[in-house]
Amino acid sequence: MKKKVFLAIALLVLITACNFPFFEEEPQSIFDQPAQTLTAMFATFPTPTAGTTSQVTSPSSTALAATTTNLERSAQQVVAKYLSKKPILDGDWGDWKQNTVAYPAYYVVYGLKAWENDSDCEASFILGWDESFLYIGVKVKDDAYIQNSTGETLFRGDSIELLIDTDLTGDFYSENLNEDDFQIGISPGKGSINGAKEAYLWYPVSKKGSISDQIDIASTSIAGIYRLEARIPWSVLQITPHAGMRLGFEFSVSDNDNPAENVQQTLVANIATHGFMDPTTWGELVLD
Repeated sequence: MKKKVFLAIALLVLITACNFPFFEEEPQSIFDQPAQTLTAMFATFPTPTAGTTSQVTSPSSTALAATTTNLERSAQQVVAKYLSKKPILDGDWGDWKQNTVAYPAYYVVYGLKAWENDSDCEASFILGWDESFLYIGVKVKDDAYIQNSTGETLFRGDSIELLIDTDLTGDFYSENLNEDDFQIGISPGKGSINGAKEAYLWYPVSKKGSISDQIDIASTSIAGIYRLEARIPWSVLQITPHAGMRLGFEFSVSDNDNPAENVQQTLVANIATHGFMDPTTWGELVLD
């Protein structure tokens, strides 16, 4: 009798086992999940350092390239419209009449304690392109324009910064800067808006230095607001543009309200995930 009871109980356990927490259903294929899930999966594969051997088998380069072509960064995607007519560089984007879109930049990603309100530092920007240039128009709300820095320390005054990954799909999962990642700073004018304009390249390090002679810059201002327009030759970025091209991208504005000291008090960006040393935190720029 005891044996029969035992066998009955065992059979019951086998029948109902799939309802217990430790018996899980077969997981769905990760290829049925959103792109973010796929990104997270591949992000777990470490990049072996020199002299070491990875213990994880990474996807083939062919499979990885095919995958990254269809992925998008989770941060903001912005669009640069093709400009059949070159805009006049006068600091005012009023002549950009070709369906361009203005994007906001209001995330305080550095120096929140020094930031007072949107009148202290907030911005918007538009983008365009043609076969020769990447164009950017900028409007910045800033109650005190202070820019006394120059060269490598240009960011310690009121200025614009662009982060551009020119090989987005080629190194989609790389968390480190390399030769195709550009950090460009633009000064609307030293001393005042009417002062000398300047552009500086911090990354790639191998190309570091002034690029003021390559980038055309114009700026203007009224009380509490300054505007800037610039055109960046594609030769600076060492790429040939085409419709549909995707680039890693982030826009930010540095603010200094202290005329007695050259210091970056606040940095406001178009995305909240700002991490300029990690291209995977940037958003995207699409050439339309």
